Amino acid sequence: MEQEKQDGTVLSAKESNGQSPPQSPEHSVETLINPSGHKQELERNFSLLSLCAVAITTGNTWVAIGGSVVVAIYNGGPPGVLYEFITVSVCYWLIAASIAELASAMPSSSGVYHWATVTAGRYGRPCGYFAGWWNFLAWVFGAASISSILANQTVSMYAIFHPAFVPKPWHTFVSYVICTWLSCFIVLFGNRSLPMVGNIGGFLIIAGVFICIVVCAAMPTVNGVGHASNAFVWKEWQNMAGYSDGFVFVAGMLNGAFAVGTPDCVSHLAEEIPNPSRNIPKAMLFQFAIGFMTAFFYLISLFYSIQDLDAIFEQASVFPLAYIYRQATGTDAGAVGLLVVTFLPTFITCVGCYITAGRTFWTLSRDNATPFAPFFATISPVFHNPFNATVLCGVICTLMGCIYVGSTVAFNAFVGSFIILSTLSYLCAILPHLISGRKNIQPGWFWMHGAIGYVVNAISCVYIMAFIVIFCFPYYAPFDLAAMNWSSLITGGLSLFVAAFWFWRQGDYQGPRLVSLDEAALAKDAA
Repeated sequence: MEQEKQDGTVLSAKESNGQSPPQSPEHSVETLINPSGHKQELERNFSLLSLCAVAITTGNTWVAIGGSVVVAIYNGGPPGVLYEFITVSVCYWLIAASIAELASAMPSSSGVYHWATVTAGRYGRPCGYFAGWWNFLAWVFGAASISSILANQTVSMYAIFHPAFVPKPWHTFVSYVICTWLSCFIVLFGNRSLPMVGNIGGFLIIAGVFICIVVCAAMPTVNGVGHASNAFVWKEWQNMAGYSDGFVFVAGMLNGAFAVGTPDCVSHLAEEIPNPSRNIPKAMLFQFAIGFMTAFFYLISLFYSIQDLDAIFEQASVFPLAYIYRQATGTDAGAVGLLVVTFLPTFITCVGCYITAGRTFWTLSRDNATPFAPFFATISPVFHNPFNATVLCGVICTLMGCIYVGSTVAFNAFVGSFIILSTLSYLCAILPHLISGRKNIQPGWFWMHGAIGYVVNAISCVYIMAFIVIFCFPYYAPFDLAAMNWSSLITGGLSLFVAAFWFWRQGDYQGPRLVSLDEAALAKDAA
């Protein structure tokens, strides 16, 4: 147990047992307590620049929305995709601002799990517990979805040059497993190289979107086929979902939410960067600014390059974006070239997802919130990372890939739950913060003062509660079992599992605690 000295600092367990503190004015490793209330175990490898790079690579908005763009077109056509993306981005800016002030006040790698525990007061233990598990499951499903995009990109590159090739689920599965474990191995064995990997990913994302925009904008003119009309891109509403136009618009925001819905990603690196109270909000701002601009201009150039939308729908492809690129460039080689440009930053995104997922499960384990907690709470003394927790994430994603072989519908139901689970975890932190009058935490470097904070938090909560319901509706009407949206069933089933484990282990679970940023015994540069 930590005890307070007379000067307000926190004693380590060794000091409180009567042993003499070190004579050096610097605290030893054993006395370094970070804002999560735990001993500082991870190395602070990341700078603000590399943190921003990880933010934009893990978010990777333009690639994420490009991967689902054909599905998104059913909800209003190109104008629907653009306006839905703008609307959902504004909503997520508010969510990100709400999360940023919590991350600034409580910079812990536990993220929403820690914040929900503190903001919910007397209900903090169960609230934080569910928030942590929902957040972890969301990140595992997010990692699986990115691995799936990578696998489909790979199969599509082969299919373009082999017209007689008929993709089978096992083709995608093999590529999926390779991408999953390559990403995991980089996270597992290259911990000190992760900042450099993030920087490379940041460059690939910016360079990649620039190349795609220029090629898609220029090649239709070069090939003599011309661009799509302004009306096609901005005005011609195409409702192919079977619902009313208004409902199609709000339901179509799911695709944009998948692309922008990762505002908490850098918060899980809070214990690996200097000055997290300042740097995490800055990285979030950078992530959303770059993500919105790159995705918006990418979509515009992509839609102007389409000559025959029906032909794209008719392609029996695992990755229809490949055939949009084919129309844009007019050649198979050009399409594959753009797919490679898209593939490289997507792979770095997959690495970022496993960084986040592994650290999320590790923070749950160190508070005894998981099965075999001591095993998964271990930081590898050799690789200096949550090795066991990251391996578990790779294993779970591999098992999900096995589901893909048996049923793509079942696999898509799991990965489609990503947005619902992640926003539920955000709600567990933001709503209690709002209901408590925003008084349960000490403000950090970034704080929304006065009525602004209440308005931003309130709109965020209303959006989350409304759209969790909307995003559970079937994708189009009338629907059958194949077209059913099973996300509500997956979310409910997993929540029951978490609840059962809570009732079984709640006696052993204490949850995280709040350590003031002003306490002098915080790990160096932690405040």
